[in-house]
Amino acid sequence: MKIVIIGGVAGGATAAARIRRLDEHAEIIIFERSGYISYANCGLPYYIGGIIEDPEELTLQTPENFFSRFRVNVKVRHEVTAIHPEGKSVSVRNLETGETFSESYDRLILSPGAKPTQPGLPGVGIQNMFTLRTVEDTFRIKKYISEKNPKSAILAGGGFIGLELAENLRELGMDVTIVQRPRQLMNPFDPDMASFIHSEVKRHGVKLALGYTVEGFEEENGGVNVLLKDRPPLHADMVVLAIGVTPDTGLAKAAGLELGIKGSILVNDQMETSAPGIYAVGDAVQVKHSVTGQDALISLAGPANKQGRIAADNICGHASHYHGSQGSSVIKIFGITAAVTGTNEKNAKAAGLETDKVYLSPMNHAGYYPGGKLMTMKVIFEKGTFRLLGAQIIGYDGVDKRIDVLSAAIHAGLKATALKELDLAYAPPYSSAKDPVNMAGFMIDNISKGILKQFHTEDVKCLPRDGSVTLLDSRTPYEYALGHIDGFVNIPVDSLRERLQELDIEKPVYVICQSGLRSYIACRILSGNGYDCYNFSGGFRLYDSVTNDRCLIETSTGCGMDGR
Repeated sequence: MKIVIIGGVAGGATAAARIRRLDEHAEIIIFERSGYISYANCGLPYYIGGIIEDPEELTLQTPENFFSRFRVNVKVRHEVTAIHPEGKSVSVRNLETGETFSESYDRLILSPGAKPTQPGLPGVGIQNMFTLRTVEDTFRIKKYISEKNPKSAILAGGGFIGLELAENLRELGMDVTIVQRPRQLMNPFDPDMASFIHSEVKRHGVKLALGYTVEGFEEENGGVNVLLKDRPPLHADMVVLAIGVTPDTGLAKAAGLELGIKGSILVNDQMETSAPGIYAVGDAVQVKHSVTGQDALISLAGPANKQGRIAADNICGHASHYHGSQGSSVIKIFGITAAVTGTNEKNAKAAGLETDKVYLSPMNHAGYYPGGKLMTMKVIFEKGTFRLLGAQIIGYDGVDKRIDVLSAAIHAGLKATALKELDLAYAPPYSSAKDPVNMAGFMIDNISKGILKQFHTEDVKCLPRDGSVTLLDSRTPYEYALGHIDGFVNIPVDSLRERLQELDIEKPVYVICQSGLRSYIACRILSGNGYDCYNFSGGFRLYDSVTNDRCLIETSTGCGMDGR
């Protein structure tokens, strides 16, 4: 059997290695138009910033190594120009010699990946404008920085690559601005959690121009002007387009394969396209989101590797199925770690799911062990069924551990209430006897039993200030003086029992503290004494982050805050 693979990197290289492990006698050829068969996309910004010093560290395999171990014939700098499904062949051009030839196949795997989205705007492609997707892109940026010593950069786009590059350019001492139309960075996160990301990047000197519409680019004084709608242009020595990627599916379209959203390749759960014997994997294919069931494009290395393995299994006669992508990811942003899995609240609601959520701010390990740091967790679940839908965590050490536990729980179909039952490893340097994941489960279990009733940031503005409800801040007087929500009166939790006579038992009580823990205790005291009580999920720390972030983005002041 002869298998031709178009494209290497994650999906194509994985498929080739898996086929060889299953079939020692198959003939396997990979055509890769770049000069590299398998490289670490996610490491590219860190080479630009000097964290990764040796460029050879970026290349996971060379054609020679791949042939030596797997007897896979890798032809780099070879571009497939056409697919001929009827004749089971592809047309190929050698990009170094210009030679063209035809190559036959018994099975074909498409792993073309995605290309940086190039907006149809005036000035795209001018000097000092870059994209970052391949090793060659990385070398071009690195060479420009080394030779020209630019002092400033504008990044159009605030996703994974944009943020990683922003960090590395700042570490080089450059003035960095991120500009984009969406009003938040990192769309996999909800806006409330993204507020912590915004705070961190601004703390390290990155300027944010969110909600700005880019209308074009022009050269000026050896640099680039970024032209904005209804705003003065921004100027920098260099610009990097990082506004996302588009499935690179021109070959598939020309060959008549069925396409999906944004021109992606449609495949079944065995990764086979509409043309029998032709498979597709990686960033170019449409998948199902495993939580919402909706069609999705998820450009991550993990899914691409799994898809390559599944395509290889099926080609070699081993039935294997892809059950969708969950979108689990993690990123280092200066001093913090941000991680996400499943669906966010916005997308869950768009999919027609009725959602609820809990926020908590636990320490990454036992509080009495030195060096503990807070993390902020948001866990989303379906009302009524308590099906676990997604989670977002922002913090320091231990974030990756918790997101992986929650990812596994979602994949296993656990209910959110079952998180309380997980038997997780504990030692003071690593966790607490009640792990943060367990704590989320305890909170959701309390909701399911009617023990805990909540209100959220978006509810605060709707709370009446006419005396018909009691608004209570259960923190210390010192904390209250540093900042509080207008209309909330201060009774510390530890003196609440002695001051119950100050509260009207006929009125609902809405309670807030710094993180949500003391206000929950206050609610239990109040409920035990006959009051109808609601706890603010996430506490003043979350409220302060969200409202300050909105104020800065909307360039307004005040936003209902007192005492600061």
